[in-house]
Amino acid sequence: MAEPYLARTAVATLSRAAAMGLLAESEAVETLDLDTLKSMARHIGAAGLAPAALAELSAWKTGSPERLRDLLEQVDRALVDSPVPDHEWPELLRVLGEPGLAALVGVARVSLRRYAAGRRATPDPVAARLHHVALVVGNLAGSYNDYGTRRWFERKRSQLGDRRPRDVLRGAWSPDAPGPRDVLALSEALLGSPAT
Repeated sequence: MAEPYLARTAVATLSRAAAMGLLAESEAVETLDLDTLKSMARHIGAAGLAPAALAELSAWKTGSPERLRDLLEQVDRALVDSPVPDHEWPELLRVLGEPGLAALVGVARVSLRRYAAGRRATPDPVAARLHHVALVVGNLAGSYNDYGTRRWFERKRSQLGDRRPRDVLRGAWSPDAPGPRDVLALSEALLGSPAT
């Protein structure tokens, strides 16, 4: 990936897909190349997202970096716009733990266990909050390990009025509300920059 913007787009898309639980746990990304992107396309495609873009990406042999970047951006937009709670619960539980995740998405731990196990369908408002948290975690992945990600939610941030992200993401919040949007924007600022 010679073009820096293409590489950044690919890394952001891979990080988001991983945080959403859409990549195979056994496949560690060690090299950012076409085979890695095709593997990502297979896994995301299995969740039913961005079928046209993923089909083209899966068949990609040669073409312009601009077209490849456009395909990755289409996939990334589909990821942003498409909660997949059945995939997101296990991955976010692994990263954030049960108490932390339950608090961030505003559900009781017993309800979280039911949703995560598939014994109850995740209600749309909870799925939206879960997805928002997955997007934040995906943004943090390039700067923090799992421990650092958990700590990120605990530290006060001047950009949040000296509140912690976990204090903003409390109760039955909406991803469209200003505070949660600010948390997402704060995490997005870390893409391509050193950890803060």
